[in-house]
Amino acid sequence: MIRNLRSILSRNAPAQADRPAQDRGLPRPEAMTYVVGDLHGRADLLERALDRIDEHVGATGARNPQVVFVGDYIDHGPDSAAALTRVWELAKELPQNVTCLMGNHERMLLDFLADPATRGPRWLRSGARPTLDSFGLHTSQLAPGCPPDLFKQEAAALRAQMAPELLAWLTELPLSWNSGNLWVVHAAADPQHAMDNQSPRVLLWGHPEFDSRPRFDGNWIVHGHTPGEVPVETDGRICVDTGAWETGLLCTAAISPEGRVDFLYA
Repeated sequence: MIRNLRSILSRNAPAQADRPAQDRGLPRPEAMTYVVGDLHGRADLLERALDRIDEHVGATGARNPQVVFVGDYIDHGPDSAAALTRVWELAKELPQNVTCLMGNHERMLLDFLADPATRGPRWLRSGARPTLDSFGLHTSQLAPGCPPDLFKQEAAALRAQMAPELLAWLTELPLSWNSGNLWVVHAAADPQHAMDNQSPRVLLWGHPEFDSRPRFDGNWIVHGHTPGEVPVETDGRICVDTGAWETGLLCTAAISPEGRVDFLYA
């Protein structure tokens, strides 16, 4: 992935005049964009997804491709530490072309570190144990009803296992990404508010009208968070969460400036 993209990114991006006129009925990012669904600790599927992206870039001759991860790199699956470290490395290596968004599970991890006694039980109920295990913290005693001091001890141990640079990067992850009329968020967007005026809670956790009320600003929203058996492309929304940690199927949406959407599977 890194080797191939280095040579691909050495090509000049197309000039603005070469791009087709924007059709607000189609998703039209300014460059070929690859949006990768929720990883949830499946580092093995992440590597396959990067291979699929490489193959697609090679086949299409895409210039200045953008890769966007929707968040939820951790929890549930077995290799959360490896998955999180890998996307961090990609973002460092190719900062102009790789964007990692924050998911609600990264938010829960950060909240746990900030206030372990209060926030720890919720995170634990949401699939945190495999993440703690992947960082070498095999604490079988930890449970939602355990004493607060045990959560505090676990938070201190996790902080010690995470590189300070990784933790700082995680804290600063953006909540959205935009190109043309394409927006990528983790969970959802409020259809009655402009995309630059969205609540962080909605972007991370969802909105009750996101799937039922259409937008009227011509924007397309690509998101994860809500797993399904297959990806969904409908009414200005594209969902790329295929429940990879359970199904073994990770989806990437390849979206061209011309409005074409291809789904790549790993």
